[in-house]
Amino acid sequence: MLLRLYGRQVAAGEWRDYAIDSLREAAVFSVFRRASEAPLYRIEKRPALARRQGAWAVIAAGGMVLRRGHELDQVLKVFDTGRLRVID
Repeated sequence: MLLRLYGRQVAAGEWRDYAIDSLREAAVFSVFRRASEAPLYRIEKRPALARRQGAWAVIAAGGMVLRRGHELDQVLKVFDTGRLRVID
């Protein structure tokens, strides 16, 4: 699901690069406008939060949590609205 979303956003010209990190407490998929910049969004899975808030979260560049939930497909719907776009 993550790579399908990434492919759609690359085709739309919004995203250009990604990184996958495996940390002790989380797995992180970061997307970038340019490889030399900070990530635009981070999609994180934190199993410790699975029972409370949900393991999945979409976090914007400033650290604001855009969406959190138990299922990845529900969390990724934040990108389907068309409201999130990069403004240069």
